[in-house]
Amino acid sequence: MTRVEKQIIMTIALITHPDCALHEMGADHPECPARLGVIHDQLLASGLDFVLHHHDAPLATREHLYRVHSRDYVERIFRQSPGEGRVQLTQDTGMNPHSLSAALRAAGAVVLGVDLVMSGQVGSVFCSVRPPGHHAGRAQAMGFCIFNNVAVGTAHALQAHRLKRVAIIDFDAHHGNGTEEIFRDVPEVLLCSTFQHPSYPYTDVDAVSDHIVNVPLPEGTAGAAWRAAVEAQWLPALAAFQPELMLVSAGFDAHVEDDMADLCLVERDFVWVTRQLNAIAAQYANGRIVSVLEGGYALSALGRSAAAHVDALLG
Repeated sequence: MTRVEKQIIMTIALITHPDCALHEMGADHPECPARLGVIHDQLLASGLDFVLHHHDAPLATREHLYRVHSRDYVERIFRQSPGEGRVQLTQDTGMNPHSLSAALRAAGAVVLGVDLVMSGQVGSVFCSVRPPGHHAGRAQAMGFCIFNNVAVGTAHALQAHRLKRVAIIDFDAHHGNGTEEIFRDVPEVLLCSTFQHPSYPYTDVDAVSDHIVNVPLPEGTAGAAWRAAVEAQWLPALAAFQPELMLVSAGFDAHVEDDMADLCLVERDFVWVTRQLNAIAAQYANGRIVSVLEGGYALSALGRSAAAHVDALLG
């Protein structure tokens, strides 16, 4: 490996956009604009912000969205976008006048992230965006999610870059049911997920598929047991699959300080799993990882965990 190639692999892009902080679903809603603020502050405080390659998230196009969502659903979201006030898509998911732009930026960030790593401009990417995406199904909003950001990026990798094997890793505390629904019958996508069960979204997690690796965990699971589950179930599946690209649904609500779930991970657990993914990506995917923010609602823990994850992505 040449010196230039090493430099490319060690670089990481941060993709975000001010529009993502304008999406707001109510003063007491846990999925709040401050989530991005604490990540930004922690990246600055740690010195990481100065070594990141900064990019503004573009707007995803309708064509990007149609690859994973039904045309009717996408058009319904555009129609329901309010000119003022708020509208509720579901009991827990709403839109204000800025939400459509934020959701398009969040999905567009992952598309750009895939393009950046596939072109070799950077080795890996962290998309600091909201609203999150992994609960959004083909034709429904759910769990704070409007468009499925990681699914949009994955479909872009398959179609625009002609990849044959893309892996999605989801360590959010909640099952990424929307991602599973979208790729259930797509063997070119390996989905590996850990999550608390039973817990929201209360879906059937007994997927019968050689490309969906669900690892339900009981409440109270801490780092040692979680790491053992990852080593036993994710890592062999990833090695057998040999992904050409890895995308990460990076949810930090499994942190012990986060009361949106009852798992007991800490920052060093997120660092550990990121290093495992780095090793897999280095072996099979030329180091290419695109990580996308999902959950994480205890603000201090979210900032620390996201910064630790980004630091680990740097290798």
